[in-house]
Amino acid sequence: MIHLGPVEQTIILKLTSGVAPEVLEVTNESHMHSVPPGSESHFKVVVVSKQFDGRRLVQRHQMIYSILADELAGNVHALALHTYAPDEWVEKRYKTPNSPNCFGGENRS
Repeated sequence: MIHLGPVEQTIILKLTSGVAPEVLEVTNESHMHSVPPGSESHFKVVVVSKQFDGRRLVQRHQMIYSILADELAGNVHALALHTYAPDEWVEKRYKTPNSPNCFGGENRS
């Protein structure tokens, strides 16, 4: 059983009701950054929704930012957003790029 933190659960609930996604993947990537263990500050979010049809990338991201405004004003420091209309998701072959490693804090090279 996978344990989801309260912030991750909230993100999933809000996006599910906010954009009716066909695909929703929320990944807590906080462990890849210089934050304390158990943090919920950095997330990768993949959303595939018909509501993105005909919308530019900026408009899609604005929709997500609006839905998650409270979380972004709180503990969530970063969202790696990957937003697709259903046809685009098929063209991408259902894949998103991997997030880069963090070079901040003690991870600087």
